[in-house]
Parts: sequence; structure tokens; C-alpha cells
Amino acid sequence: MAPDSAGTELVTAVAAILAAAALALFWNRSQGWRRVVLRGASVLACVVTSVAFAGSWVNHEVDFWPSWTSEHDTVPDAKSAAPATGPISAGPVTSTVRGSGRVVSVTVAGPASKLAMPMWVYLPVGYDPAGSLRYPVIEALHGYPGVSAQWLHALNAPKILDREIAAGRMAPTVVLFPQQSPRPLRLDTECTNLVGSAQTETFLTQDVPEYARSHFKVRSDHSGWSLIGFSAGAYCATQLLLRHPNQYAAAASLSGYLDPGIHVGDGSEHTTYNILWRLQHLPVPAVALYLSAARADTGAFAATVAIAKAAHNPLALTTSYINGGGHSTQSWRAMEAPAFDWLSTWLGQPTTEVGFASPL
Repeated sequence: MAPDSAGTELVTAVAAILAAAALALFWNRSQGWRRVVLRGASVLACVVTSVAFAGSWVNHEVDFWPSWTSEHDTVPDAKSAAPATGPISAGPVTSTVRGSGRVVSVTVAGPASKLAMPMWVYLPVGYDPAGSLRYPVIEALHGYPGVSAQWLHALNAPKILDREIAAGRMAPTVVLFPQQSPRPLRLDTECTNLVGSAQTETFLTQDVPEYARSHFKVRSDHSGWSLIGFSAGAYCATQLLLRHPNQYAAAASLSGYLDPGIHVGDGSEHTTYNILWRLQHLPVPAVALYLSAARADTGAFAATVAIAKAAHNPLALTTSYINGGGHSTQSWRAMEAPAFDWLSTWLGQPTTEVGFASPL
């Protein structure tokens, strides 16, 4: 039973209920020091089981520890990691289901950002490293707190991608799930270049694309690249699209925000890293943006509506809202497939390009 499973959440919930029942049962039992010991033990059991239940619920939502052996708290720096030209190794979430895509695990050591972080890569059915096809790319960005594995487990992205591609609603596409912080629990980067700290924007927009182009059969033209994200990752997808229109042609935002909500270090969270400020004060690039939010998710919904009102030509805008919902995994699951399909309409099909060889 995985730590992020519903089973673990249920077990901890039952334990918390039993601890509360024990507290009521033993509160007035016995006398003297025995009563003190029973009361103390019962209160401690209530505290421990309540914390365990809360932790399991949070982990079920953000998928921070998908397995008991996961170690996501610290990612090695670029100096101690394998070089970006090193071999690709299969990760523990490699798919073996017939007719499904393959998921592999890599470490991207970025020469530009000086960061080294893990990344999952979805390779669609039919992907052939010896073939001539080069595939469109989607970079999928997670929320905070969270890790890229949330796309694989909580949002079940590989299965969704398999289904949409098999149904013809998506073209075969390579999807990248990069990590966004070298210290996921202690450093919220919001995909920015923090002054004097992690250069995550550079990692995502330079190092990750360069790694993908040198290791996988992916398209090199900017019209074959896009972004998608949920929550903080949705803000990331929108701001990276606007800041790097020569790298990406489209982006999909699921429950995004207007600004990073952190101090970047030079005040740019109020200007160039603020989506509304960019739309109002800087030239708008000719890119495509898909905005989705749940109407009951008041903060993200208001931000999404504000971005939609501020967007103007030559930016191509599409909006999609779901009734009810909230800022939750359930809402993002409902938004996920339509957003992937929409992105695919902008990216198009795999193309044939000569003179490319891939190790995988």
C-alpha cells in the first residue's frame, strides 16, 4: 500500500477514530498514577494519529511521497549529478501495459541554470528511436507544494494521454514532467529566476528543452513546443509562454494565478513576473493560451477571468470553466484531457526531419 494511496488515508483515518474512542474510554479509568499514564497515552495517540491522517491526506493530494522509498526533499546539484549527455535510465513508473506509452526517469543537469533535477518523460505508443519521426512536446508543470510525480499518480497523466492519443483527439506527443525546485518542501520558485538563488526559469526554458532535443526524438521548431500546468504550475505555464514566445507556441493554465506570490529579489514579482502587468505594459506575443478554472475556486477563477479580460491580439485565447469544483486534484482531473487535446490542435503532428539520432 503506497503512502499516497486512498488505502493509507483510510487506515490513518480509522486509527484517528479509534484513538479518539480510546481517549473517551480510558479518561476516567483507574486511579492515581495509572490514570495519568492512561490519559497521557490516549492524548498522545490522538495527536499522532490525527497528524498521520492529515499528512496522508495532504500526500494523497500533492503526491509528495509516491512510494515509501521516495526521497524528494533534496535534489543533487549539477556538479554531483550525471551530465546531461549521459545515459537515460528507466524509472520505477515505466509502463508495461499493452498499447500504452512508456514513462522513463531521467536527471537533467543544466549547464545554463547550474541546477540538476529529476524529470519524467512520457513517450507515446509508436515512439521509435530509430525512426524518422520527431514529436511535438508538452512541458507539464506541477503545483506547490508538490513534485512532478503528481502528474503521474494523482492526475494519472500517462493513462489520460494514452486514451486521448488512441481516440485521435491528440497527436502522438512527448510529454516532459520536470521538477521545479531543488528543495521542493523548502523553496518555492514559481518557475522564476530568484535573485541569488535557484534559476528555475532558465532550467525549464533552456536546460530542459536542450536535454530533450539531444536525447529524444522531438521537434526543434518552436511551434512544436508547449506548456501545461495546474495551480502554481498554471501560473508558470502562462508566464513562461509570455516570456519565451520563441520557445513555446501555446500553453494551458489549470487554476492559475496572476503573480508568483513570492519575493523574487528585485521586485519583478510586481512587474515582469506579473501576468496582468505584462499584458498591459509589454507587447503581447502571437501565441495561444488556454485558461481553465473551477467557478468555486474563487482565487484562481478571479485571476483567470482577469487574465482573459486583459488578453488581446495577437494572443489567441480560449477559456473553459467548470461548475462547482475547487482548487483540488478532482478539478484538475476534469480539466486535464480537454487541455491536452487543445494543446495538440496547436502543436500538430509528428514531423519527419533528416539527420537526427537518439539514444532512446
